[in-house]
Amino acid sequence: MKLANPFRVAFVATLGVGLGIVLISSIGNLQTILLYVGTALFLALGLDPIISWLERRKLPRWAAVLITILALLAVFAGVILLVVPIIAQQIGQLVTAITRIIERNSWETDVKDWLHGLFPNLDVEAVFAYVGDWLAQLDFAAIGENIIVIGATIVTGLAGAFIVLILTIYFTAALPNLKSAVYQLVPASKRPRFIDLSEQITDSVGFYVIGQLTLGAINGVLSAIFLSIIGAPFPAVLAVIAFLMSIIPLVGTLTGSAIIVLTCLIPGLGSPTTALIAAIYYLIYMQVEAYVLAPRIMNRAVSVPGAVVVIAALAGGSLLGILGALVAIPIAASILIIYRQVIIPRQNER
Repeated sequence: MKLANPFRVAFVATLGVGLGIVLISSIGNLQTILLYVGTALFLALGLDPIISWLERRKLPRWAAVLITILALLAVFAGVILLVVPIIAQQIGQLVTAITRIIERNSWETDVKDWLHGLFPNLDVEAVFAYVGDWLAQLDFAAIGENIIVIGATIVTGLAGAFIVLILTIYFTAALPNLKSAVYQLVPASKRPRFIDLSEQITDSVGFYVIGQLTLGAINGVLSAIFLSIIGAPFPAVLAVIAFLMSIIPLVGTLTGSAIIVLTCLIPGLGSPTTALIAAIYYLIYMQVEAYVLAPRIMNRAVSVPGAVVVIAALAGGSLLGILGALVAIPIAASILIIYRQVIIPRQNER
């Protein structure tokens, strides 16, 4: 027995370690699928407040779900049929314009004159020499392979977006049943408190998703209108950039505004005057968004301190990219709810 017990313990421990390795490797292999499922569930929680609002207007659950899903499909189809062709056309125009600028014999002189006008004390010749050396060291064959990889990634992303759309529709329709199944796993004595906290968390996540998408839509629409008025290059493309960047919390609007202003500064596409007008507009808009729009739109979501937002966004972004940065904020809000309503009361009772 003295020999058998150590052998048995070592054997069981080895099996446990092996099983853990298999599970970890399986999770790594299923990372893309888990990402799709998490994104779809995240969006379904964002649609749930809309369904609840329709239910409060005396609509049955099935009708509210049907209306919400049809609206979601209409938006998805509208983006594909209306926005994508315009963006593709303007991207083609952008590539053509850049090609013409490069092919012009005087483009180098124009760029030098433009840089001299913007930065009188800049050693432009040294800058061009550095850029020339850098271009000479580029591996254009590798760049071509990377372009092919980028194209394949775009196609994969579109397929993933369709999968996420289907999963979102399913989760939206089955969300009450999913919640009920999770609630049944909790002991009956603790179930009411668990349900209360869970509903607060899901409501907070839902209002957060709606709020961020609303802020992004406002910025995108206003950017499209304003950039068209001032004659900025490719306003549809820049408006989509403004929308996508505004979804990213805290720094998204600032980053998108900087990209748009720098695009307006490109010689042959924009002008310093257009870039200055765009910079003034986005400075004003960021103040309006921070002090007027965001407090009104996000008032029903759990407020998260700025430092926690930065830490959560950095951690989520390092793990799952932009999507991780988006999901990390409501996760941080959920942790704050548990901290405030569970941990602190328990500590005060001791």
